[in-house]
Amino acid sequence: MRQHRYLRNVTTLDYDRDKCTGCGMCVEVCPHAVFFIEGDKARIGDRDRCMECGACAKNCPFAAVSVHPGVGCAWAILISDIKGRETPCCG
Repeated sequence: MRQHRYLRNVTTLDYDRDKCTGCGMCVEVCPHAVFFIEGDKARIGDRDRCMECGACAKNCPFAAVSVHPGVGCAWAILISDIKGRETPCCG
């Protein structure tokens, strides 16, 4: 399956490695596999796959992740409207 990418370098995704405990919640809830676990911490793979849905931030028990709806989320809303699907994020 082809991985969709949003606009380059526009995501508001922030990650504080010092706060991360490696619980893996961000990996588990991210619909586009932006995060992965390496060693004992989460890492960001391809930031441009982030649609800014906020699932990672809402589910991180240690506030190591933050994201604000923006261009990526707007793109997801537009594509959902065009394809007649439920909006997968902030809409």
